[in-house]
Amino acid sequence: MDAGIAFETERLRLRQWREADDAPFAALNADAAVMRYFPAPLTRAESDAMADRCRSLIAAEGWGFWVAERKADGAFLGFVGLHKPSAALPFAPCVEIGWRLARHAWGSGYATEAARGALAYGFGRLGLDEIVSFTTLANARSRAVMERLGMREDAVGFEHPAVPPCHPLRPHCLYRLPRAAWQASGA
Repeated sequence: MDAGIAFETERLRLRQWREADDAPFAALNADAAVMRYFPAPLTRAESDAMADRCRSLIAAEGWGFWVAERKADGAFLGFVGLHKPSAALPFAPCVEIGWRLARHAWGSGYATEAARGALAYGFGRLGLDEIVSFTTLANARSRAVMERLGMREDAVGFEHPAVPPCHPLRPHCLYRLPRAAWQASGA
Protein backbone atom coordinates (compact mmCIF):
# COMPACT_ATOMS: atom_id res chain seq x y z
CA MET A 1 0.00 0.00 0.00
CA ASP A 2 1.24 3.52 -0.84
CA ALA A 3 2.79 5.33 2.16
CA GLY A 4 0.24 8.14 1.69
CA ILE A 5 -2.73 5.77 2.06
CA ALA A 6 -3.98 5.37 5.62
CA PHE A 7 -6.47 2.59 4.84
CA GLU A 8 -8.95 1.32 2.27
CA THR A 9 -12.53 0.17 2.51
CA GLU A 10 -14.51 -1.78 -0.06
CA ARG A 11 -15.09 1.28 -2.26
CA LEU A 12 -12.85 3.98 -0.82
CA ARG A 13 -9.27 4.95 -0.25
CA LEU A 14 -8.44 7.25 2.69
CA ARG A 15 -5.17 9.06 2.08
CA GLN A 16 -2.94 12.04 2.70
CA TRP A 17 -3.80 15.31 0.96
CA ARG A 18 -2.29 16.30 -2.40
CA GLU A 19 -2.09 19.73 -3.99
CA ALA A 20 -4.57 18.54 -6.64
CA ASP A 21 -7.19 18.16 -3.87
CA ASP A 22 -7.25 21.89 -3.13
CA ALA A 23 -9.58 22.89 -5.99
CA PRO A 24 -12.28 20.25 -5.43
CA PHE A 25 -12.04 20.86 -1.68
CA ALA A 26 -12.55 24.59 -2.23
CA ALA A 27 -15.60 23.85 -4.39
CA LEU A 28 -17.02 21.61 -1.65
CA ASN A 29 -16.41 24.29 1.01
CA ALA A 30 -18.04 26.99 -1.17
CA ASP A 31 -21.20 24.91 -1.69
CA ALA A 32 -23.99 26.40 0.45
CA ALA A 33 -25.73 23.01 0.75
CA VAL A 34 -22.57 21.29 2.02
CA MET A 35 -21.89 24.13 4.45
CA ARG A 36 -25.49 24.48 5.61
CA TYR A 37 -24.63 23.51 9.20
CA PHE A 38 -21.56 25.74 9.46
CA PRO A 39 -21.68 29.50 10.12
CA ALA A 40 -20.57 30.29 6.54
CA PRO A 41 -19.06 28.73 3.41
CA LEU A 42 -15.27 29.03 3.20
CA THR A 43 -13.38 31.30 0.85
CA ARG A 44 -10.72 29.73 -1.35
CA ALA A 45 -8.01 31.02 1.00
CA GLU A 46 -9.79 29.60 4.06
CA SER A 47 -10.32 26.26 2.33
CA ASP A 48 -6.67 26.06 1.23
CA ALA A 49 -5.56 26.88 4.79
CA MET A 50 -7.78 24.09 6.14
CA ALA A 51 -6.37 21.59 3.61
CA ASP A 52 -2.85 22.66 4.62
CA ARG A 53 -3.68 22.11 8.32
CA CYS A 54 -5.11 18.66 7.55
CA ARG A 55 -2.02 17.78 5.51
CA SER A 56 0.35 19.03 8.23
CA LEU A 57 -1.45 17.23 11.05
CA ILE A 58 -1.38 13.93 9.16
CA ALA A 59 2.33 14.42 8.42
CA ALA A 60 3.03 15.14 12.10
CA GLU A 61 0.68 12.63 13.77
CA GLY A 62 0.26 9.95 11.10
CA TRP A 63 -3.55 10.40 11.20
CA GLY A 64 -6.20 13.06 10.86
CA PHE A 65 -8.93 14.13 8.46
CA TRP A 66 -7.91 12.10 5.39
CA VAL A 67 -9.04 12.66 1.82
CA ALA A 68 -11.79 10.21 0.89
CA GLU A 69 -11.26 9.03 -2.68
CA ARG A 70 -13.41 6.58 -4.65
CA LYS A 71 -11.26 3.61 -5.68
CA ALA A 72 -13.16 2.96 -8.92
CA ASP A 73 -12.22 6.27 -10.53
CA GLY A 74 -10.03 8.21 -8.06
CA ALA A 75 -12.74 10.87 -7.58
CA PHE A 76 -12.24 13.27 -4.68
CA LEU A 77 -15.24 12.91 -2.35
CA GLY A 78 -14.21 15.05 0.62
CA PHE A 79 -12.65 14.13 3.94
CA VAL A 80 -13.30 11.62 6.71
CA GLY A 81 -11.15 10.92 9.71
CA LEU A 82 -10.05 11.60 13.23
CA HIS A 83 -9.03 14.86 14.84
CA LYS A 84 -8.13 16.40 18.20
CA PRO A 85 -10.35 19.50 18.35
CA SER A 86 -8.56 22.72 19.24
CA ALA A 87 -11.70 24.54 20.44
CA ALA A 88 -12.26 24.74 24.20
CA LEU A 89 -14.95 22.07 24.24
CA PRO A 90 -16.49 21.10 27.61
CA PHE A 91 -15.59 17.42 27.05
CA ALA A 92 -11.98 17.99 25.88
CA PRO A 93 -9.47 16.53 25.57
CA CYS A 94 -10.94 14.11 23.07
CA VAL A 95 -10.59 12.64 19.60
CA GLU A 96 -13.48 13.28 17.26
CA ILE A 97 -14.53 11.49 14.12
CA GLY A 98 -15.77 13.78 11.37
CA TRP A 99 -16.61 13.98 7.70
CA ARG A 100 -17.44 16.50 5.00
CA LEU A 101 -18.40 15.16 1.60
CA ALA A 102 -19.19 16.85 -1.70
CA ARG A 103 -22.86 16.85 -2.59
CA HIS A 104 -22.30 14.39 -5.48
CA ALA A 105 -21.14 11.84 -2.88
CA TRP A 106 -24.22 12.10 -0.63
CA GLY A 107 -26.65 9.23 -0.29
CA SER A 108 -24.18 6.51 -1.29
CA GLY A 109 -23.13 5.38 2.19
CA TYR A 110 -19.60 6.74 1.74
CA ALA A 111 -19.54 8.69 5.03
CA THR A 112 -20.59 5.64 7.05
CA GLU A 113 -18.24 3.30 5.18
CA ALA A 114 -15.21 5.56 5.58
CA ALA A 115 -16.08 6.43 9.18
CA ARG A 116 -16.23 2.73 10.09
CA GLY A 117 -12.69 2.42 8.73
CA ALA A 118 -11.62 5.47 10.73
CA LEU A 119 -13.11 3.99 13.91
CA ALA A 120 -11.17 0.77 13.32
CA TYR A 121 -8.03 2.84 12.82
CA GLY A 122 -8.66 4.85 16.00
CA PHE A 123 -9.54 1.96 18.26
CA GLY A 124 -7.17 -0.55 16.65
CA ARG A 125 -4.01 1.25 15.55
CA LEU A 126 -4.20 4.22 17.91
CA GLY A 127 -5.63 2.35 20.91
CA LEU A 128 -8.14 5.08 21.75
CA ASP A 129 -10.56 4.47 24.61
CA GLU A 130 -13.33 6.65 23.19
CA ILE A 131 -14.17 8.55 20.01
CA VAL A 132 -16.72 11.37 19.95
CA SER A 133 -18.60 13.24 17.27
CA PHE A 134 -20.70 16.38 17.42
CA THR A 135 -22.81 18.59 15.24
CA THR A 136 -25.43 21.27 15.42
CA LEU A 137 -28.81 19.97 16.59
CA ALA A 138 -30.53 20.30 13.20
CA ASN A 139 -27.98 18.25 11.25
CA ALA A 140 -30.10 15.10 10.94
CA ARG A 141 -27.92 13.54 8.19
CA SER A 142 -24.73 13.60 10.27
CA ARG A 143 -26.61 12.48 13.36
CA ALA A 144 -27.92 9.49 11.38
CA VAL A 145 -24.36 8.56 10.40
CA MET A 146 -23.30 8.77 14.05
CA GLU A 147 -26.13 6.44 15.02
CA ARG A 148 -25.30 3.97 12.22
CA LEU A 149 -21.76 3.89 13.61
CA GLY A 150 -23.12 2.77 16.99
CA MET A 151 -22.48 6.11 18.65
CA ARG A 152 -24.92 7.20 21.35
CA GLU A 153 -26.05 10.71 22.07
CA ASP A 154 -24.75 12.14 25.34
CA ALA A 155 -27.53 13.46 27.58
CA VAL A 156 -25.87 16.87 27.81
CA GLY A 157 -25.59 19.06 24.74
CA PHE A 158 -23.29 22.06 24.56
CA GLU A 159 -22.83 25.47 23.00
CA HIS A 160 -19.99 25.29 20.46
CA PRO A 161 -17.47 27.97 21.48
CA ALA A 162 -16.34 28.60 17.88
CA VAL A 163 -19.87 29.56 16.79
CA PRO A 164 -20.93 33.12 17.67
CA PRO A 165 -23.25 33.56 20.67
CA CYS A 166 -26.97 33.61 19.77
CA HIS A 167 -26.23 32.01 16.38
CA PRO A 168 -28.86 29.33 15.60
CA LEU A 169 -26.09 26.76 14.90
CA ARG A 170 -24.36 27.24 18.27
CA PRO A 171 -26.35 24.54 20.20
CA HIS A 172 -24.68 21.17 19.52
CA CYS A 173 -25.25 17.55 20.41
CA LEU A 174 -22.45 15.20 21.43
CA TYR A 175 -22.25 11.53 20.49
CA ARG A 176 -19.84 9.08 22.13
CA LEU A 177 -18.51 5.63 21.28
CA PRO A 178 -16.40 3.87 23.91
CA ARG A 179 -13.97 1.21 22.74
CA ALA A 180 -15.87 -1.50 24.67
CA ALA A 181 -19.13 -0.69 22.86
CA TRP A 182 -17.33 -0.68 19.48
CA GLN A 183 -15.76 -4.08 20.26
CA ALA A 184 -19.08 -5.50 21.49
CA SER A 185 -20.70 -4.50 18.19
CA GLY A 186 -18.39 -6.88 16.35
CA ALA A 187 -16.86 -4.07 14.31
